[in-house]
Amino acid sequence: MMPNAAATSEEALGSICTMLADRHGAAGTEAGARLRRWLSGVVPYAYPEILKQHLGPAHVDLLFDCFWQDLPFGTGGRRGRVGYGPNRINHATIGMAIEGHCRYLRTHFPDRKLEVVVANDVRVFSDLNGTYKFLSNGHPLLGVSSRSLALFACEIYAANGIVAHLKEPGATNATLSTPELSFLVGALGAVGGIVISASHNPPDDNGIKIYDQFGGQPVAPDDQHLLDAMSSSVDVRTMPFAQALAAGWVRAIPGGPHERYKQKYVDLYKSAFGDQITADPIVYTPLCGVGETTVGEVLRALGFPVHSPPAEGPDGTFAVIPFRCPNPEVPQSTEPARRFADQIGSGIVLSSDPDADRAGMEIKLADGSWYHFDGNQLAGVLCYALMLDPEGPRREGLVIETLVTTKLLRRIAEIRGDSPVIDSLLVGFKYVADALKRLAATGRYGDVIAPPDKVNLVMAAEESHGLCMLPEIADKDSTPACMVLAGLYQRQKAQNRTLLDYYLTILEEVGAYDTVNRSLMMLGSEGVRRRDTIMTWLRSTPPAHIAGAAILRTVDHWDPALFGPFVSESDKLPRNVIEIFTDRFVVIIRPSGTEPKVKFYCHLLPEGAPKGLRGRALLTALRAEAERSAAAIYRDLLAPLGISLADPALLLPDIIDLDGKRAFERDVVPDLERRIFEGGTDDLTPTLAWLREACSWLVPGADPLPAVKASVRAICARISGDGRPSALLVALVKWTEG
Repeated sequence: MMPNAAATSEEALGSICTMLADRHGAAGTEAGARLRRWLSGVVPYAYPEILKQHLGPAHVDLLFDCFWQDLPFGTGGRRGRVGYGPNRINHATIGMAIEGHCRYLRTHFPDRKLEVVVANDVRVFSDLNGTYKFLSNGHPLLGVSSRSLALFACEIYAANGIVAHLKEPGATNATLSTPELSFLVGALGAVGGIVISASHNPPDDNGIKIYDQFGGQPVAPDDQHLLDAMSSSVDVRTMPFAQALAAGWVRAIPGGPHERYKQKYVDLYKSAFGDQITADPIVYTPLCGVGETTVGEVLRALGFPVHSPPAEGPDGTFAVIPFRCPNPEVPQSTEPARRFADQIGSGIVLSSDPDADRAGMEIKLADGSWYHFDGNQLAGVLCYALMLDPEGPRREGLVIETLVTTKLLRRIAEIRGDSPVIDSLLVGFKYVADALKRLAATGRYGDVIAPPDKVNLVMAAEESHGLCMLPEIADKDSTPACMVLAGLYQRQKAQNRTLLDYYLTILEEVGAYDTVNRSLMMLGSEGVRRRDTIMTWLRSTPPAHIAGAAILRTVDHWDPALFGPFVSESDKLPRNVIEIFTDRFVVIIRPSGTEPKVKFYCHLLPEGAPKGLRGRALLTALRAEAERSAAAIYRDLLAPLGISLADPALLLPDIIDLDGKRAFERDVVPDLERRIFEGGTDDLTPTLAWLREACSWLVPGADPLPAVKASVRAICARISGDGRPSALLVALVKWTEG
């Protein structure tokens, strides 16, 4: 007699739950309980038949990571890996989030016609890591895109009697940027909106951000009400998309608001800088995202000669982007665009991330090399151009920044005069939106007073390449940053200067500020444990020194005496911030809201800047000191984990997780050193082929060699210092410098 399938499945489930508990204790027991619930049929769109294929010993760790928690709602919404279970993005977690949003809207707007705007970027799940290759008959999430999840969301809104405004409802690949979503909420009189996007994350991630009636994301305690509605929404109702469209529950976004969005920026630019456009070509890359519909169109409407790399149009796998990392914060992401710029004779590359809310810039220098501007430098350039530049508009007005953003902005506003500054905001642009909302409603935010509905905003900025120049677009937008930078570039070029020269002038005139940001990337539940261990250590046994500097004072944003009691459970996560002040720098440490990651920001103080240096020498000295301090801070934060890393591992990009860096140090570095010692030939080909294969797991689906160049340079420098040169060593040094 054949064994009963249900009994066999229950036996396998029981065995898996036992293994989860044995390996992971109480957290494993909770993961098993969640797994049982998802297999029971209670959770909609849980794919129980697929989950049953996970019920084997080989997949226990995967199951634990997928089920040990509900995917958290962080500073920028809910985002993470696509996959099965509550700690993944899938139809169940998206569906319950949208159903919860519907409940929230009905509760908070009982007497109002409910309409929302639905946006999406380009990403598509391809399982590049091969996580689910064990599934025998494929799996339903393969090929799921931001667009398909946006259509799914529309079906839920429609079934709940809420009108969903969608870009080109009949198209399978239409997109809408995050900043334009923010604008459209107000332009269409909607009560909120959503965007399906994971911002600049890897292509197999996705997520959802929810917007309120003001075009911003809610903050505590409002976000807690939203979370409560989501957590209990298992009865997900849907209406077939074609039926919803025919009945008018899904409506196409009209073209008029898009033209008004563009015109606002055209008017803003011309009012500040006039029509000073030259023929010098501008390279702009959307990094395979949606930015051509915003940045690209506005730049062209202003008359800039814009050129975009032909292979970097919309592509949800980000195949041509190094590391598949479409992030303006990562210099390597624009390497193909810089090669394109070299070909057409352009000295600037502007970029935006997949949902077009972050801006980036690289500038070509006189020696042919390219210089990457980080987010703090971009903010400094833009703020100076708008407020202090003798050839600029010299605007007075409000400057807003988060507490982790460069202190250069406050100093610029102080020099300009009559320009209030809000610079103590928690991390996340939703706090900028909240400040703008309060000013518009009451005329006051903290010590800043402004006429209601007449906020004279010059600029809002955050260190992670986010900028805003119009209060009616209550989120970061790459468009205004790119248009001002394009104009500044052309003006400097006409004066035989670069934007790096421009920034160096700012440092000399305003103050020698510099900031380096780093992240301790970790994975899974162990990464969360490590993250929490670091934050607990900082609070329970605070060090007397950090990076060799004596700590003068520490500010803990969980301290109720300083910042008041928590207004909701959702208030705890964004306030999980510790500021440490020394006489050399200020370091701000916080865990990520959506990932097992600790981020820190090292702000050099101008009082400690090297004396007698100017220009590039000053910047080089500042950045070297900031990077040395940041590397030392990184090592200090590893101390409570009992982990140490040498320079080659520390120099790997921070998109590589801590265990990946440790494995590189353990497995790759010794073999590379041996090859260098034995290398009697300068033929790099076999060594680079070996290195590419040995490091292929560092950045799955992408060439790892750009990621390890700095590490190889450090290894070569150490070996050269030992006086043991070889032909291969010399060749490798040349390769790292190329």
